[in-house]
Amino acid sequence: MIRSQTINKSKYFEDFSIGDKYLIPSRTQTSGIFSMFQAASGDNDPIHYDLEYCKKRGHPEMLAHGLQVFIQTAAGAGTFPSEVRDSLIGLIEVSGKMLKPVYREDTLYPELIVSRLTSQNITGILEMKALVNNQDNILVFEGYHKYLIKKKNNINA
Repeated sequence: MIRSQTINKSKYFEDFSIGDKYLIPSRTQTSGIFSMFQAASGDNDPIHYDLEYCKKRGHPEMLAHGLQVFIQTAAGAGTFPSEVRDSLIGLIEVSGKMLKPVYREDTLYPELIVSRLTSQNITGILEMKALVNNQDNILVFEGYHKYLIKKKNNINA
């Protein structure tokens, strides 16, 4: 017997409210993640990859690249994409501030919170505050994402 799966209807601009929260699974910044980021970015600065170099500069561990921290807020790692599968036009803007250092073996806890809704004619701009806390509940990153979302009355747009 094949079970039918209930698929939730896609959310449109009007379905969102200020304060809606999207938790993204935590991820520990392992040596493997450091290596993958180095390979993908081409960044070879020893502050990110040489433990002794870091220690000589007062860091207890290798320092994560700011963009390595920022990518932890990728909405695709959570449920947001499945909720806007029919209404999302695209990611249109991102920004952020690195507030505290992140080191190898730190565990990061990202979340996105709807912070602004800007209605337009047939679409709307959904702004989400992007926050990342470490394992000690210290805010290490703060920024935002902006998405262009279709309105319900223009689902064919």
